[in-house]
Amino acid sequence: MSVSTRRLQKELTDIKRDGTPVGIELLSAEDFATWYLSVEVLGNTVYEGEKFALKFRFDNQYPISAPAVQFVVDDHYTAPVHPHVYSNGHICASILGSEWSPVLSVVSVCVTIQSMLASCKKKERPPDNDRYVSHAPENPKKTRWDFHDDNV
Repeated sequence: MSVSTRRLQKELTDIKRDGTPVGIELLSAEDFATWYLSVEVLGNTVYEGEKFALKFRFDNQYPISAPAVQFVVDDHYTAPVHPHVYSNGHICASILGSEWSPVLSVVSVCVTIQSMLASCKKKERPPDNDRYVSHAPENPKKTRWDFHDDNV
C-alpha cells in the first residue's frame, strides 16, 4: 500500500470517526483519487446562506505534494465570488502551492478556505479572472501563481 493511500485511509477514518468541523461536510470519497467536501461559512458574512463544494484530487505523492483543490462549478454549485477564487473554481492560495506542508490535511485545507471566505469583506473576482479562465489549465496545480498578499 502506498504512502498516499495509507495517509488518505487514515484521514477518511478520522473523518468518519470524529466528523468534520461545523460548516464542512464530506460529500463523497469513493476512492483515494478524488474527494468532494462542502464548505459553508457560518455567521454574519458576505456568504451567509451559501454552500460551496470543493473537489480534491490526489496524486501518488500526497501528502508530500499538495492535492489539486478547486471549487466545483456545475449545475448544483458555483465558485464563490472572492478576490482569490476564479470563476472556473481555481483557488489562488499559497497553502495549495509553495506553502503546502505534509502536516496539512483535507480537513485543515477546508478550514483554511472556510476562514478565507469568512474574512472576505467584498464579493469580487480577481482582476485577471477573464484572462486567466480563458487560458487556465484544467488542473489548478499546473498554474504558477503570483501571491500578491497574505490575506489567505
